Amino acid sequence: MSGSLQVSGAHHAQERRDDERLEAAAGILALLADRTRLALLQRLSAGEADVTTLTEAAGAPRTSVSQHLGKLRLAGLVTTRKDGRRVVYALRHGHLRRLVDEALSVADHQIGELPPHD
Repeated sequence: MSGSLQVSGAHHAQERRDDERLEAAAGILALLADRTRLALLQRLSAGEADVTTLTEAAGAPRTSVSQHLGKLRLAGLVTTRKDGRRVVYALRHGHLRRLVDEALSVADHQIGELPPHD
């Protein structure tokens, strides 16, 4: 009887872990579902950058870029370091770079499959 309780407990623990993973992944994908944040992450995939560089890359107002960077930092997707008076941003994980690349590759395929406009 105790063996079945251990298996049942392990099964529930695995289900909780799966739920946590799915919730975390959904949160990450929700953050990526914003054009400005995706542009910022795309630029950061090429290497570290400061807010001025990221503002140019995103084509958005500096205040908006700063707010988006704050969300990405709080979510643990980007890191910061000081370089004199500048704050330099970087991707926290290489996995994120691959995720952004894959999302853009899927977009390339979708764009390529669109029928021409008349």
